[in-house]
Amino acid sequence: MSDNIRDKVIVITGASSGLGEATARLLAAKGARVVLGARRKDRLDTLVSEIAAAGGQAVAFETDVTQPAQVQALIQGGVKAFGRIDVLVNNAGLMSIAPMSEVRTDEWDRMIDINIKGVLYGIASALPVFQAQNSGHFINVSSVAGVKVFSPGGTVYSGTKFAVRAIAEGLRHEVGGAIRSTIISPGAVDSELKHGSSHADSAKAVNEFYKQAIPADSVARAIAYAIEQPADVDINEIVLRPTVQDF
Repeated sequence: MSDNIRDKVIVITGASSGLGEATARLLAAKGARVVLGARRKDRLDTLVSEIAAAGGQAVAFETDVTQPAQVQALIQGGVKAFGRIDVLVNNAGLMSIAPMSEVRTDEWDRMIDINIKGVLYGIASALPVFQAQNSGHFINVSSVAGVKVFSPGGTVYSGTKFAVRAIAEGLRHEVGGAIRSTIISPGAVDSELKHGSSHADSAKAVNEFYKQAIPADSVARAIAYAIEQPADVDINEIVLRPTVQDF
C-alpha cells in the first residue's frame, strides 16, 4: 500500500527535528518527495542532504509558521519544485507549560500564534492548491492534550490543541470529498516539544512526564498510514500514546 505514498509531494512544517524530521525521513524512504519547512535552515539543509544521499528527493525552505508570507512561500516552493502538493503536515508546535496564575501572556500568545495561526496559515496557503487540483490531504498535529485538558499547567496549550481538532474537523466537513483531513493526536513522544516551558517547576514536571516517551517515528508511521490509504478512505483521527501513559 506504500505505493500510495510514492511520488506524492508532502509538505512538512516543523521539519528540523522531532516528529517533523522523523516523518520526513520515513516518507522520503517510501518514495515521497518532501518539502521541508522550519526556522533552522541549517538543520533542514543537513536533512535534505541526508535524504538525497539515501536516494530520496527533498527541498527545504526557511519557514516561520507565524508569518503567513513565509508559509505561502513554502507551499509555492513545493509547487515550483515538484509541480503539485499532495499533502500538508501541519506539525510545527510549541508547548509552554505553566500554571494559569503565572499569567505568562507572552507564552500564551506564542502558542496561539504557532499552534493555531500556524495551522490556519498552512491551510490558507495549501487549500487553493488542493482545490485547483481537486485533490489533497491535510494532516494536522494536535495532541492527547487536545482530547483531554492537561492541567494544571497545560490549560492554554490544551486550548490551542482543542482548536486544532475543531479546525481540522470543520475543514473536513467543508472541503471533504476530494480533500482529506486527518488529526494526529500524540501523547508523550520524544521531541524538542518538552523543552518549551520556561517555568522551572513545570519544566521539571514535564521532563519527568516525558521519561515514558515513545520515539518520534511512532508518529511518523501513523502519518504514513493515513497517507497511504486509497483516495476514497479518509482516516480522520488517530490518537496514540505510550502504553504506560495514563493521561
